[in-house]
Amino acid sequence: MKTHHLRIHGRVQGVWFRESMRVEAERLNVTGWVRNTADGAVEAVIQGPAGAVDALIEWARSGPPLARVDRVEIGEAQGQYSGFVKRTD
Repeated sequence: MKTHHLRIHGRVQGVWFRESMRVEAERLNVTGWVRNTADGAVEAVIQGPAGAVDALIEWARSGPPLARVDRVEIGEAQGQYSGFVKRTD
């Protein structure tokens, strides 16, 4: 089981990034959350089997069709999650 914190930079707000990530996470059986940040990035915590987490990170490097991802910062995270939620806080 892997848990990572992601910060995704680029044109990632207003392009359905959070909803697309939620759908992809559910498809991969990855849990956690995703939200927009005040500085225009998207932040997420993702948790699941190593292969599924790696696949979601790879997806985040390009995101949905309208997104332009400049970089993805990856760090370690803690916690236990059930399901994947799109947060608004």
